[in-house]
Amino acid sequence: MTVHHPVTIADEAMLDDMLSAPSDALIETLAKLDGDITILGVGGKMGPTLARMAKRAAPNKRVIGVARFSDPSVRADLEDQGIETVVCDLLDSQAVNALEKTANVVFMAGRKFGSEGNQALTWAMNVHVPAIVAQAFKGSRIAVFSTACVYSFADVNGSGAKEGNRLAPPGEYANSCIGRERMFEHFSNQHGTKVVQLRLSYAIDLRYGVLHDIGKAVLDGTPVQVDSGHCNIIWQRDANDIALRALALADCPAAVLNLSGPKVERVRDLAEAFGTRFGKTPVFEGKEQPQAWIIDTTRQQELYGQPEVSVETMIDWVAHWLQKGGKTLGKPTHFEVRDGTY
Repeated sequence: MTVHHPVTIADEAMLDDMLSAPSDALIETLAKLDGDITILGVGGKMGPTLARMAKRAAPNKRVIGVARFSDPSVRADLEDQGIETVVCDLLDSQAVNALEKTANVVFMAGRKFGSEGNQALTWAMNVHVPAIVAQAFKGSRIAVFSTACVYSFADVNGSGAKEGNRLAPPGEYANSCIGRERMFEHFSNQHGTKVVQLRLSYAIDLRYGVLHDIGKAVLDGTPVQVDSGHCNIIWQRDANDIALRALALADCPAAVLNLSGPKVERVRDLAEAFGTRFGKTPVFEGKEQPQAWIIDTTRQQELYGQPEVSVETMIDWVAHWLQKGGKTLGKPTHFEVRDGTY
């Protein structure tokens, strides 16, 4: 079936509506899953649209968003969409234990940027919090947002790291993410909790993401770094949809799923595509290295099919958004970082 997408995205209301639109397959999946859904760490970049998607897909289920909500407007917007909210510091084990235990949990909490300045907090958020949550929600079905950074670099001429590959990445951040997975894995084994670890690589929104970073550099005439010259990307709506559908994949021992686009993208090619749309010649810096943080998403495609939004369409949308001065979150991905220091 051909999916027809708008040529451009006019504003944030339209963007958030698109990012939270559930597929028929997700509606069917959630209808078959018993119980309500709690989203821990709902206040991050992907959380609000994922929560809204869950509620749209299963309007008769309660969707509960848990976060510190340092930005009160995020909480208000979620409640306007029929999502219940609870303020909770996930580092507080007593507060986590007091949360309502729903049958389904999506764990989205974590710390990346600023890690280098406070490694101890990074490890606490990425390892200690998962240990608290995995014990408190031992009777739930849990989908855990992890990262492709848990892998070692893979050959850019290959298909990328597979789910069974050895985990030996550079940097404290990436290793703390292994710690997150190991905590959920350990307590899954101990309590029989059904878990799926989602190793996500670069979800694309118009307000942030790899394409936003590359496109903005081309538009501004600043160098695009190509040392880390290859990546996987996926439209955030497709990532949200697959992540929620993957609740049904949760198992004991914990299941693992790579989550991103179907092919490895070349940063230089992406920049040149933006250059064509902007009428500008990109400026490059560095030299492509033979290995990069890339993943093989064959299993994802087998289970859930191809993502609906193509890379070309994403580039069109991001280019238009940047040219019209659309909102940016000011949170660069640092996709060019190779030593794991964020």
